Amino acid sequence: MTQPDIRAGSASRLLPAQINVSDVPNVRNFRDAGISPLRPGVLYRSGSLNRLTEAGAERLRNLGVRTVIDLRSGVESSVWPGQIHGLAIEWVSIPALPDLDTLKAMGFTDVSGFDGKPWPVDPAALYPFMATYAAPAIAALVERLAQPASLPAVVQCAVGKDRTGLAVAVIQSLLGVPWDQVVEDFVRSNAELRLTAGPTSFLDEAGVTRYSHPVSETLLASAMDTILTEHRSLPAYLAPHGVTAAHLDALRSNLLA
Repeated sequence: MTQPDIRAGSASRLLPAQINVSDVPNVRNFRDAGISPLRPGVLYRSGSLNRLTEAGAERLRNLGVRTVIDLRSGVESSVWPGQIHGLAIEWVSIPALPDLDTLKAMGFTDVSGFDGKPWPVDPAALYPFMATYAAPAIAALVERLAQPASLPAVVQCAVGKDRTGLAVAVIQSLLGVPWDQVVEDFVRSNAELRLTAGPTSFLDEAGVTRYSHPVSETLLASAMDTILTEHRSLPAYLAPHGVTAAHLDALRSNLLA
């Protein structure tokens, strides 16, 4: 497999390529993740479906969506449950990151930058952290997408930017999408979420004011650098968590054009 060509030349880019528009009413940051050489209409990415309307559900029905893969924490999902309005959809919860108790059991002790969250709040610290601790979830996502009956699928988190952004970028890179195109899809979240002018505030699941930050090539590259420095390749990154060559062959068969 050709490894991602991680370059810093356009690290300041915030504006996205305008590709694969798939609007779903009242769902933030929804779009087709099937950029070339992936097939369109098979893998979608989005923010939470907790505000999905009946019109939005009809749109998902027309897209043929069979599975929603939710990368949010259990607490987020309980505060903002997904809405499906009677759709025949399988809802699969795969929290991208462990909770604080699990992290401590794993020997992680420095939570000084977490500010009450189960992950660092500074994006510069968050992305290498996700690269390390989201590996089991990304592997479970790959295994699910390797099942033809799961497709088309939507991968979602709170706003579809960080957890979903990294997971989708890993899948796109696994399947040979050029790095520049992976980045263009990744930073498109800035325009979708109106972050091109800088961070915006929001209330989190505990009612605490937080800030949503723009994403950039630098952030994504920091995660990929962490992965490739430790594991040398994306298949080697996923293998300890159960992803086999057969899973990767099935993923290619399901998602490549």
